[in-house]
Amino acid sequence: MANGENAGKKLISTRKRYRWSDGNYKRRVLRLKKKSDPLEGAPSAKGIVIEKIGIEAKQPNSAIRKCVKLQLIKNGRQITAFAPGDGAINYIDEHDEVLVEGIRGRQGRSKGDIPGVRYKVSKVNGISLHELVKGRKEKTVR
Repeated sequence: MANGENAGKKLISTRKRYRWSDGNYKRRVLRLKKKSDPLEGAPSAKGIVIEKIGIEAKQPNSAIRKCVKLQLIKNGRQITAFAPGDGAINYIDEHDEVLVEGIRGRQGRSKGDIPGVRYKVSKVNGISLHELVKGRKEKTVR
């Protein structure tokens, strides 16, 4: 094993070769997140609501989580996003423009008991969904 005074080049090349067994390094260098992610690496994206759906929670919970199916404006991909808040789904209508962001779970995977949902709605027609639910703001009529 080269550990002597003049072994720098060998140590560097060995380290370069073994970095590829690190999953995070490989994903970053090959840009795998950007290729597979519907948001294309962006923190948030706008989309048009196609339909409102209820998704059953995973065991041991028993609930119907209110979600929306939407089509992203930037690339036309369809995703499902969760509407957080009590009665929040009532402020979202079909053909509304919503802003979605990651739901902040396990490395881009779904969070909690909602299977297959990786995103949440943060704004509806430019107004914060949280403000609408709290009653501080009213939804504009387009």
